[in-house]
Amino acid sequence: MKPRASGCCHAHDAELPDLTEKLRRNSRKITGPRQAILAAMRNHPRPLLIKEIHGLLGKRDCDLVTVYRSIDLLRRMGMVRRIEFGKGGSRYELIPEGDSEHHHHLVCEACGRVLQIDECLLLDAERIIEKASGFRAVTHRLEFFGLCPDCQG
Repeated sequence: MKPRASGCCHAHDAELPDLTEKLRRNSRKITGPRQAILAAMRNHPRPLLIKEIHGLLGKRDCDLVTVYRSIDLLRRMGMVRRIEFGKGGSRYELIPEGDSEHHHHLVCEACGRVLQIDECLLLDAERIIEKASGFRAVTHRLEFFGLCPDCQG
């Protein structure tokens, strides 16, 4: 299992027109701020804080409140996922179209660097828990924390 250092989300491979088309299919306007937010997230392959997304946008693109509202809409539409790394607030990443991709993250506790871990060793555990508990559609969220090579010394 090797963390992928090149980025965190395969949605970055999606063309921006594909993302905006998803908004259209869900009867949502393709506003300038929404397009700018999607483009900023697509061009930065790691989970971002709301303030980071806002910082990537030009001041005339939209204000911070609009970013919060747009991210909430995109999350409810299944286009963006919220990730909690503990301290520092929620981060957001694009979800690829038809996503069934499940992954974890490795976060440096010193510098905040984030790597994606594509393999999941807990899928068998989910099946065991389902069988033992009678629950269905059991999922999990798991993030790993440590010190990256640059912060170790």
